[in-house]
Parts: sequence; structure tokens; C-alpha cells
Amino acid sequence: MKTARIIYNPTAGREVFEENLSEVLDRLERANFIASAHRTRSQGDATRAAKIACELNFDLVIAVGGDGTVNEVINGLLQFDHPPELGIIPMGTVNDFTNALGIPNDIFGALEFIIKGEATPIDLGQMNGKYFMNIGGGGKITEVSYEAPSRLKSVIGSLAYYVKGIELIPQITSIPIRIEHDEGIYTGKVMIFLIGLTNSIGGFEKLVPDAKLDDGYFSVLILEEVNLAELAHVLTLAMRGEHLKHEKVKYFKTKELYVTSFEEVQLNLDGEFGGVLPAHFVNLKQAIKVRLKKE
Repeated sequence: MKTARIIYNPTAGREVFEENLSEVLDRLERANFIASAHRTRSQGDATRAAKIACELNFDLVIAVGGDGTVNEVINGLLQFDHPPELGIIPMGTVNDFTNALGIPNDIFGALEFIIKGEATPIDLGQMNGKYFMNIGGGGKITEVSYEAPSRLKSVIGSLAYYVKGIELIPQITSIPIRIEHDEGIYTGKVMIFLIGLTNSIGGFEKLVPDAKLDDGYFSVLILEEVNLAELAHVLTLAMRGEHLKHEKVKYFKTKELYVTSFEEVQLNLDGEFGGVLPAHFVNLKQAIKVRLKKE
């Protein structure tokens, strides 16, 4: 029999996972897994729990929570050369990563993916020694995601991002950056830069329409300095997947990039605070295996 370790955030998804934990464990055991669970207690605890699961040679680690919880688990797993397979039960506010992977946003639908699916290698990103699975970026706009309090996210869901976003509109200004990438150098004043691994970012499912999960390339999006009317127009286009046509949107692919600025620029990794520039981003091709539906 194989072993499975569940690492779950008890506050994610309006705190409903614990109510179904015994049924989840039972279904895993009926699928021939020896299963156990760890309840996270603080920020960073999911990373510590994932490291322990690797040291104990678990075959499968199941991350339960939002993108932040999955990010923490991955940062624990990637400290080992041959980490366990990863399963994900999405319980977050937006669930960008699992939406891109096609994982259902319900507990038992996602569990079926884990039980009946197969291990699929996908790319991860590394930034200054930290790992991310969906998105890295910087700029005033990205501060919305990690400044929205976790309790607020739990109570009102994705509306929390927009509540915080309204507060930040007067503060949204451009920043000067320099990006060295595979094909050259970009310099300019930008509102935001995004370094993506999937097509689903910030709730926009068509932001990077040609993104692939396993090709070893980042998709880099840059929104240059715009006024509020232009910003609203770009966001409207992004909802339809037509934003790449806008003259203030720059887009390219790269395996590696260095980002610097003369100003202090905060970074976002998978929806959480990731430090400040300068930053070195590297795509880790097919670095982890995630249990996904076979087709």
C-alpha cells in the first residue's frame, strides 16, 4: 500500500474541509492508501509539514487550501531531489493554479483526480531561492492580493481582493524596472509585470492564452505606464483575452530573467508577499509531478 499525507489549511474555503476530513481519509484508505493528516497552525507550517513528509518517505502529499497553501507545500517538497507526488484539493478564494490544471473546485471531485489520476510532470518557478507554481510579479497592483486579510478572504471570498483594490486605486503608480531575459533587455516605467507558468492569473483565465505547463518557459506580461481610463480598458480586454493587442501591453517568453529597479519594488509569489527586487527568476522544467486526470 502507498502512503498519503494530507496538509490542510483549516481556515481556507470557509473552514469546511475539516467537516469532511474523516470521509476523505476513508476514501483514500479504500483506494489502498495509508492516509494521515496535518492541520496547519501558522504561516510556514505547511512548508515544515511537507519537509517532514519527504523525510518520512510518503508517496503522496495532498495540499488542501488556496494557492498560498499549495505554494508553501511546494516549497517544502522542492527541498528534496525526489519529492513525493503532489495532489491538490482547492479550497481557496481564487484557485488560479488548480483552475489552470482543470482540477474541480469541490472536495470529492478533486479527490477523484488524486485517486484515479496519474502523475503529470509540470514546470515550477524559482525566485531568489523561493519556489512558485503559478505567478510571480511586482508593482502596486499586485499588492492587492497579499494585503487582503485572510479572514476577509474566508468570509467574503474573491470580493476581498476588490475591496482592497478600491482602497489602493489612488496609490497605483508606475515603477521603473529593467528586465534581462533570454532575447534581450527591457527597460521602462510599468504598472505591473507578471511572470506566469499557467494561463490563469488573478482570476483572469485568458491572461496568457498560449501558456503551457511543461515547456520550460515563463510567459512574461508587462503593463506599461497608463492612466486610470487606459487601465480600465486593458482590464476589460483581459477579461476577453484580447489585451495582448493593446500597445501598452508587452509580452514575451523566456526561461530565465533578472529584474531590477532603482526603487523598492515589492514582489508577489502565488498571491503572497515574496520579498523585494532585485530578483532572479528561473523556470524549473517539469520539476514536480502532480496527480491529474489522465486525459
